[in-house]
Amino acid sequence: MPDAAAHPIRLAIVGIGKIARDQHVPAIDKDPRFALVATADPHGSLPNVPSYPDLGAMRAALPDLDAVAICTPPAYRAAIAAEAIEAGLAVLLEKPTAATLAEAEAIVAQAAAAGTTLMTTWHSREAAAVAEARAWVAGRRVDRVAITWKEDIRRWHPGQEWILAENGFGVFDPGINALSILTAILPDPVTVETAHVQIPEGRAAPIAATLAMVSGGTAISADFDFLQTGPQSWDMRIDTDRGTLVLSDGGASIAIDGEAPRKADNIEYPAIYARFAALIAAGTSEVDLAPLRLVEDALRVATRETVAAFAF
Repeated sequence: MPDAAAHPIRLAIVGIGKIARDQHVPAIDKDPRFALVATADPHGSLPNVPSYPDLGAMRAALPDLDAVAICTPPAYRAAIAAEAIEAGLAVLLEKPTAATLAEAEAIVAQAAAAGTTLMTTWHSREAAAVAEARAWVAGRRVDRVAITWKEDIRRWHPGQEWILAENGFGVFDPGINALSILTAILPDPVTVETAHVQIPEGRAAPIAATLAMVSGGTAISADFDFLQTGPQSWDMRIDTDRGTLVLSDGGASIAIDGEAPRKADNIEYPAIYARFAALIAAGTSEVDLAPLRLVEDALRVATRETVAAFAF
């Protein structure tokens, strides 16, 4: 593996969908530690970047590839990650890591046995206000947390039928972002007590969900909705023994004790790639499956309600 400080890491993206185009490609292009040398996707490509139908074809053409960012739908990630790790490539996994916790754990174990770099990313943890929120919470008793995470599936996932299919995560695709922030901020592990999900007729994944969770002595509620129109809501209210903190805009804005919100620029994906480069240089990995575990636990205990059919 090359020294990222000396010359660029030869990186490829597997899966050229909306998240790859909107977030990964701009972050890679701006980071001199990486060179985007190829993409692999049977259905899409980027201008002026060599494209291949799959990872195997790409590896055959580019034997000196160093790393891959896997941005496919979750159902395909485990097999692709296993192939990449077997080839000795450093692997960055877009959230939510894999379709199931068991698949994710297998990826982690394989990377550890092979000694290859693996990074499980949770981009919302890199939002501008999350580190400040974590530091503020650290010296306080957290009494309640209320999460409201509501967005328009047609706006953020236009035509992406996979997201409501088996292993597509449905509303938990954005909801897991909230859970990633929650597990990064609270000092104690989070467990799911009850959950309720609404699944459109003819679909396999939920369009809405409510969760009741607990962390130490903290009661946590979460309300996820994929049919929000108008203003989008990515908010978390944290009530403590010494004040209240509100994160909004997915963790980009913070307000403490009623003050005007302070907002910073989006640095999520540049921060992810900066750390990926550091991990590759050090030959180490960064893995956290806590948010995925919460989703799987919620779906396991949830009561299910069939609601009206959904069409994009």
